[in-house]
Amino acid sequence: MFTRVLSASVHGVEPVVVTVEVSLTRGLPSLTIVGLPQNAVREGRERVVAALRHVGATLPPRRVVVNLAPADVRKEGSGLDLALAVALLAAIGEVDPALAGEVAVLGELGLDGGVRPIRGTLSRVAGLSDAGCRRVVVPWENRVEAEAIGGPEILAVRNLRDVVRALGGSLARRAEDIGDATDAPPADGRDATAGRGRAGQGGAWTDPPGSAHPPDLADVRGQLEARRALEIAAAGAHNLLLVGPPGTGKSLLAARLPGILPAPGREEALAVTRIHSVAGLLGAGCGLMNRRPFRAPHHSVTEAGMGGGGRPIRPGELSLAHHGVLFLDELPEFRRSVLELLREPLETGEILLSRAEGAVRLPARVLLVAAMNPCPCGWNGDASGRCTCPPPVVERYRSRVSGPLLDRIDLHVRVRPVAVERLAEDARGESSEVVAARVAVARARARSRSGGPNAALTPGDLRRHAAIEPDAVDLFARAQHRAGLSARAFHRVLRVARTIADLAGSAGVTRTHVAEALHFREFDRPVR
Repeated sequence: MFTRVLSASVHGVEPVVVTVEVSLTRGLPSLTIVGLPQNAVREGRERVVAALRHVGATLPPRRVVVNLAPADVRKEGSGLDLALAVALLAAIGEVDPALAGEVAVLGELGLDGGVRPIRGTLSRVAGLSDAGCRRVVVPWENRVEAEAIGGPEILAVRNLRDVVRALGGSLARRAEDIGDATDAPPADGRDATAGRGRAGQGGAWTDPPGSAHPPDLADVRGQLEARRALEIAAAGAHNLLLVGPPGTGKSLLAARLPGILPAPGREEALAVTRIHSVAGLLGAGCGLMNRRPFRAPHHSVTEAGMGGGGRPIRPGELSLAHHGVLFLDELPEFRRSVLELLREPLETGEILLSRAEGAVRLPARVLLVAAMNPCPCGWNGDASGRCTCPPPVVERYRSRVSGPLLDRIDLHVRVRPVAVERLAEDARGESSEVVAARVAVARARARSRSGGPNAALTPGDLRRHAAIEPDAVDLFARAQHRAGLSARAFHRVLRVARTIADLAGSAGVTRTHVAEALHFREFDRPVR
């Protein structure tokens, strides 16, 4: 007897469609799984056998061979359990093999036959949809996530008996007579097997449990220069470095950046939700994430924690901040190797992890916001004169952040202490809503001109869309002579000037726009 059932695995964050093939032949009773199964997949054999016994199915005393195709791709995780169980049930005639061959099946099995949620459901269902699958069986807790794709019909199940009922067969009648805790009705009163609902037609827009609305920029007192830099960063998707003494509000400012960014579009929301699902950070009942992520890892994070890794490979902080904000507080305290890991992703928007079994590409298009003190004591450049760090010490402290990384940060902003009188004022500044409206207009101008934010402009795009007026050329010449601006820094200044012009509603880039962009290059100035 030979049967096959469609399923899917995840490699990085990308789906891998897997065909589970089962062959029953004469020979010594055994159950063998081939096709590069990793530990969790091999262990699934015991879970499946126990679950089948629990629902009254018995494997015949035959030689059973399970092949996971394609055979040259590693299969990881427990998400193939349910597909293996369905293929075995079809092979022994307990469910209709024709019906089993028409659906794709995802889910982990418990020993009692319960179906448990899995990671990466969104990515798996998307891959199955692209492969032409029209019906997908998923765990009940993953139903909203699966329906967000808006493609195949979703059959949400709570236990193995639900699958049997959906596919028919003799075991379905026996299942009606065998009850246990896994057969309890769903808490919301719906059937255990649910077809595509409203979420499947357009995508459910929700947030992970415990998420909160971004704090409002109106809460910030003073810091007009830093607020302006936040607006420019949001309008052009420019990386930002906040430099200032302790307690001046650097973290406060960074936390308010997501609130002025445009809401993610559907494709961006799908990409963000897919990553968080694979990482296991998407709670039960969550659909598409409708706000941009904000990640703030501690400076003790490792290379794997930042870039991704492990077995199976899980996304790191860079990928978890995809299409959102990555905030690195106390930037010089991060390991040098971790900081250098950021260089390529900041340019390309993805990170490549090379392993013995192959390379994995993870998305990592982030808006980087970093914060640091200007010197070891924290008070270099402050008007109080309390800094005791000599220039060599300051230079050594700043050199913990390499020049190539600084070149990739468009805006360097000095954040200064705010007077107590200003902090005690009742007047609130502009709200995030007001600033976000200006940001949206500037982004729309950039998108209509080049198809994306100004931070993504190539040198060729800059020649076409950000040609500077002749009287601004001497500003660049003086800046290069004084600070030795690299070609990369020159282009980044020009991108920032283009964004400033967009915020001002200007068609061209003037001397004023270039002057403000050069002002936001704190680390290009000599140490005083």
